[in-house]
Amino acid sequence: MKPAQRIAELRKLISHYNEAYFTKDAPLVPDADYDALVRELKELESHHPELAVSDSPSQLVGAPVSTVFSPVTHAEVMLSLDNVFDAAELVAWADRASKGLGVDSTTLTFAVEPKIDGLALSIRYEEGVLVRAATRGDGRVGEDVTDNVRTIANVPQQLPKNAPALVEVRGEVFLAKADFEALNGHQRERGQKEFANPRNAAAGSLRQKDSTVTAERPLSFLSYQLVDLANALNQDSYLGQIDLLGSWGFLTAPEKSGEVGVSAMVERSTWFEVHRHDLPYDIDGVVVKIDSLTQREALGSTSRAPRWAIARKLPPEERTTTLLAIEVSIGRTGRATPYAVLEPVLVAGSTVSMATLHNQDQVALKDVRVGDRVIVRKAGDVIPEVVGAVEVPGQKRGPAWKFPTQCPECSGPLERIGEESDTYCVNPGCPAQQMQKIIHFASRGAMDIEGLGDQRVAQLLNEGLITDVADLFFLTSDAVAALEGMGELSANSLVANIQGAKDRPLSKVLVGLGIRHVGPVAAREIARAFGDYQSLAEAPLEVLESLPGVGPVIAESIFEYTRDPEARVRMTKMLEAGVSLIEPNATAGVEQTLAGKAVVVTGAVQGYSRDEAEAAIVMRGGTSPGSVSKKTFCVVVGEAPGASKVTKAEELGIPLLPAVEFDGLLLRGTLSPNL
Repeated sequence: MKPAQRIAELRKLISHYNEAYFTKDAPLVPDADYDALVRELKELESHHPELAVSDSPSQLVGAPVSTVFSPVTHAEVMLSLDNVFDAAELVAWADRASKGLGVDSTTLTFAVEPKIDGLALSIRYEEGVLVRAATRGDGRVGEDVTDNVRTIANVPQQLPKNAPALVEVRGEVFLAKADFEALNGHQRERGQKEFANPRNAAAGSLRQKDSTVTAERPLSFLSYQLVDLANALNQDSYLGQIDLLGSWGFLTAPEKSGEVGVSAMVERSTWFEVHRHDLPYDIDGVVVKIDSLTQREALGSTSRAPRWAIARKLPPEERTTTLLAIEVSIGRTGRATPYAVLEPVLVAGSTVSMATLHNQDQVALKDVRVGDRVIVRKAGDVIPEVVGAVEVPGQKRGPAWKFPTQCPECSGPLERIGEESDTYCVNPGCPAQQMQKIIHFASRGAMDIEGLGDQRVAQLLNEGLITDVADLFFLTSDAVAALEGMGELSANSLVANIQGAKDRPLSKVLVGLGIRHVGPVAAREIARAFGDYQSLAEAPLEVLESLPGVGPVIAESIFEYTRDPEARVRMTKMLEAGVSLIEPNATAGVEQTLAGKAVVVTGAVQGYSRDEAEAAIVMRGGTSPGSVSKKTFCVVVGEAPGASKVTKAEELGIPLLPAVEFDGLLLRGTLSPNL
């Protein structure tokens, strides 16, 4: 076959796989097979540059991001935002903030700004020069997209000479409405598929393998945060920082404003709801922040979001369509979730053909029936849901829907447990549960096993090669290669990926096991506390309940799981297979010299990064909050410390510990007599 013919064939095939994977979420081939096709196409294009084109599918990211972009650990965690959905909830948040600060809410200054619907980004500058750009990722680790970000026209490559030596500028990569329309017009002219919405187009453009393709896309960057890593700025106003970013050449939201008092703040946030379609870019909400950085430090943050900021989500778009059927799906815990099969309808930029009905009670409450015209919306702009039926004059409605009594997958009984509103398939051998458990175990948030998607898991189960997650680690390349659609190369790749997951930390294993009520935060705390699974499995219930952030519900769930006979067999098999079940940097075996003590670190501590210093404190039983309070044991003062933290400590009489004595504090847990 001639090179031109093979290139055309590969482009057509890869484009087909791209549509199935990225658009329909229904991959047709394993990732390894897909990557092999892309590599072949790139090699042919490199040998025949006259046949290369900028929109070739070889320039698109076709595999999980972790295999394409280098990981970048953020200097400071990129937190998310908690949400409110109306003015009353917004007022309640402001009241909590004012009480936490001990001030009258009418005296607070709020920054109000649009919540851009784009892709979060952090750009690092050293000595004024752009050195790295990374996506948010999981908040701690993002993707290195530096080369692509350098092509964004409104991102300064260099800061003014008066800028601090080390800063990160955070914001949102987006496509303005006009630029999005122009991009889709260009796609139409070339006979190519149009993008569904600006956010997806921006995200896809930023994640191109070839930065020259990104350069062709009219991306913009809007900055909304300045992280002064060198603590060189004497600035206590967030709006002042944003003005500074504007003076450095960054785009900032022209609609932002400072509002004194809750009433003015709520009124301004409502303005965005009224004028959302008048703005030059898509927004999915309004962000409200406390302006004073000192007050922010006093309020602090939870594990996922700051207490000094909130996002008021705007009402999602709603559409009407016909309810064609009501079906039930079975999840990994056995929960039976009813969902609506809909006549496809475009909602918030994407086509919706299915929507959740949550549970049996919600179906009865909404009284939606097959054949009804129903209102569909995207809850939180993510998960489509059926709001309720639309009355149609003269239309005869069908019978009320009844929740089935048997599992649609295994015919086992469906039961409601206790006072819960959810219904469960109580057959532990239900194939749907087993499949979802294994899919969850292999997912990116858990064991992150590349190539082990829905179709592959179903195939392994159907062929009897696995019945449980532990069986994955005993798979052989020969057995996998015998599966339909698998070759030797693909089988070797999949088995290698599974074997590579043996070294995942215990916290990831706990997430992957899907233990009820145990999410990523709780899993990390539990894994750090015990260090290995055996120690966890032997822990008394009262010890589990005493762990920070765990509590009786999670503790009981862990306690019951570790003593369940089936779980014991599973974990024994995983140990036999060589799965480590160990948490690196756990607290087990480390003397708890700082137990119950809050140690704040400000400035650079020699020999430690910011995260390493915090981890060293936590490993020894202490906490390392981001702000100083009356409960603070001491403040470790390093090079270029934050003036506000030092001042606050002095006001409260909190001891200031020079960074050179940090190691001694970790060792002894006590302060020098002269402090």
